[in-house]
Amino acid sequence: MSESWPPVSVVVCTTGNRPDMLRAALKSIAGQDYPGDVTAIVVFDRCEPDLAVLSDDPHRRVTWTSNTRVPNVAGSRNSGIMAATTDLVAFCDDDNTWRPGKLRAQVPGFLAEPDAALASCGMVSTQERIFPGDHITFADLLRSRLPSATTSSFLLRRPLLLGPVGLFSEEIPRGFAEDYELLLRAARHAPIPYVQQVLVEVPPHEGSHFYGRWQMIADSHEWLLTHYPEFRRTRRGYARLAGQVAFESSIARNWRRSLRWTRRAFLASPLEPRTYAALAICSRVVTGEWVLRQIQARGSGT
Repeated sequence: MSESWPPVSVVVCTTGNRPDMLRAALKSIAGQDYPGDVTAIVVFDRCEPDLAVLSDDPHRRVTWTSNTRVPNVAGSRNSGIMAATTDLVAFCDDDNTWRPGKLRAQVPGFLAEPDAALASCGMVSTQERIFPGDHITFADLLRSRLPSATTSSFLLRRPLLLGPVGLFSEEIPRGFAEDYELLLRAARHAPIPYVQQVLVEVPPHEGSHFYGRWQMIADSHEWLLTHYPEFRRTRRGYARLAGQVAFESSIARNWRRSLRWTRRAFLASPLEPRTYAALAICSRVVTGEWVLRQIQARGSGT
């Protein structure tokens, strides 16, 4: 195989509850117009393997493994990385699909930057999201989670994941925000090359494994603030995450925690809107359910 088109392993994590979506994801991987070999590794996490999805096509194989690490999405992703044998590893969640040109568009630029641990590209869900630049920096990620860099856009160098950058963190509470944390680590290592094309599709649907677990989500965001003191260098970035902890804690009816983080977010930036939503909920002016309905109606996240 030409060095220009090295083999790629694609990790597809599933808990077995979305079989039709899993098949659509695998079909989009097999349908890549990439000249190199592509192997999909399906990681079955706390569920029985569906062997019917496997394929022995030498250029578009589908294999499987179980989650042999912590029982959450971080452990599942890391199990796939450990099962891979190629230097390049990509991810496609079982509820997402790739457009045919994804790997062909990403690989050449990524190979040209050997220090980069991770590459990304644009995505579409209810709207197109494309980062306005050809590289994502650590400073960019301190300011924003950047939904334009979704996990299914990731293309990574396995040797760097097994070396200086590290795997997905298995310490984050329940594995939530493990993708954001890896983005931070990868960008701190080297800027992230970005293809300004929509190459990933994330169909809007219900069924997030995390939705409604507000206390756990707040724990994860607080974990990020604790483990990345660099957030204090950017008032906007710190206020954003602190405001999320405040808001999520208010939804969970943890009033004391919510007010504590509301104060911290407000002191960092009085322009952070989540602080006002948290205050309104804590003051019983509105309910958390009402605020969530407004957010969903506008198609925005928390």
